[in-house]
Amino acid sequence: MRLHRRPGPQSSAGMEPFLRKRLAFLSFFWDKIWPAEEPEDDGPVPRGSDAEPAPERPAEPRSPPAPRAQIFRALYDFTARCAAELSVSRGDRLFALREEGDYILARRLSGPPSAGLVPITYVAKAARETLADQPWYFSGINRTQAQQLLLSPANAPGAFLIRPSESSLGSYSLSVRAQAKVCHYRICTAPGGSLYLQEGQLFPSLEELLAYYKANWKRIQSPLLQPCRPQKPLAQDKWERPRSEFVLRRKLGEGYFGEVWEGVWLGSVPVAVKVIKSADMKLADLAKEIEALQSLRHERLIRLHAVCSVGEPVYIVTELMRKGNLQAYLGSPEGQGLSLPVLLSFTCQVAEAMSYLEEQRVVHRDLAARNVLVGDDLTCKVADFGLARLLKDDIYSPSSSSKIPVKWTAPEAANYRIFSQKSDVWSFGILLFEVFTYGQCPYEGMTNHETLQQLSRGYRLPRPAACPVEVYMLMLECWKSRPEERPTFAMLQEKLDTVHRRLHLGLT
Repeated sequence: MRLHRRPGPQSSAGMEPFLRKRLAFLSFFWDKIWPAEEPEDDGPVPRGSDAEPAPERPAEPRSPPAPRAQIFRALYDFTARCAAELSVSRGDRLFALREEGDYILARRLSGPPSAGLVPITYVAKAARETLADQPWYFSGINRTQAQQLLLSPANAPGAFLIRPSESSLGSYSLSVRAQAKVCHYRICTAPGGSLYLQEGQLFPSLEELLAYYKANWKRIQSPLLQPCRPQKPLAQDKWERPRSEFVLRRKLGEGYFGEVWEGVWLGSVPVAVKVIKSADMKLADLAKEIEALQSLRHERLIRLHAVCSVGEPVYIVTELMRKGNLQAYLGSPEGQGLSLPVLLSFTCQVAEAMSYLEEQRVVHRDLAARNVLVGDDLTCKVADFGLARLLKDDIYSPSSSSKIPVKWTAPEAANYRIFSQKSDVWSFGILLFEVFTYGQCPYEGMTNHETLQQLSRGYRLPRPAACPVEVYMLMLECWKSRPEERPTFAMLQEKLDTVHRRLHLGLT
């Protein structure tokens, strides 16, 4: 068995270009005499009887191809958190066995065979595949660029890629990092169209060829461990996506900081898109803020998918919650019929999210029922945490009453822009009022100026008819004039959970 890496004899080197040019139709014959491979600077190759080929694995039985609608591709990396989940890398192809709530039970079709649960927001249905879709295929690079990529800090030994061959139009080359050097191998084409690295070992596609040499890497003495990671421009953030990837379908609402739309990402992933005018936002701080928010992961916080900050307007893209925001849902016919235990469960879920943000020392600045989203199963997730920090001072300021949500904002924040976890606690008290009035606006009939005046005189909102007395006492605790006297979110979560459990037990 001969591996195509070494040039032909020097004595015939002058004939090779002449014959290849004049008698191109005999290219397969010339490849036999003069293997048209990469130069001989790529390290040792097993030869003759000294080579010890690795024992070949028996071919694994292949499942019949899945219906196209059940093939998914991972949008980005996901690390399993328990034995039931499946770790995937961006670009992995998955066969969806079934949906289980917010997850799909999937079998991996690329990489090591395995199955498990993957969050449905991490995947999208795969379109018809081309080579360009493969994470290991790099169409626009040459040998030198391949070496630079593979030797970059982002890649470790075992990283590999396939690229078009420079010396043979229509052919490919396999480049593999081996410690501090890169080895290049010509992928030849047999007369019938099959591909091979070594004579007698034919493959119908590049995928099959790679799968074989991943399992039998000793035949080329270069393990194929992971596709090459491309280098990103320094200015590009992984959250930044082109606006063309998103289609806005239906306007869900309009808040203080822009419109919210239901949309589709990459033709198949349902998302919520907040649309904000670039003129209103501190774009220089956007990447820094997104970087800070990406580390916040909690089941009661809305998941950020992407941002589009190049051009007008700015998109902030998150997971979609089908029932919309809590304020609108409470005012809907369905929301008006909700029982007291369900209302309490909403408050408990929001307190849990805010307790997590409190632990992370993150201040929301705009906590309100309109920024809490509701799913089909009545789960609640807090959204827009940190967004207010990105708005320009002349937009989010006490002098701009059309923008700052005065009726939800603690007096020290509305008057002096002193935001803290304690100002979030004040806003949570207003959210409790919204929940137990089924979405009613607080301080109804008062202007923002009148609201601040009344608060400075000691006025507080009255107890809603549907609100238990002990929950209203918590509201009043949240509205203490001195911020340091207000409770923590951890304390609020504990007390609301106690009320909810007691009420639930009393009804069963």
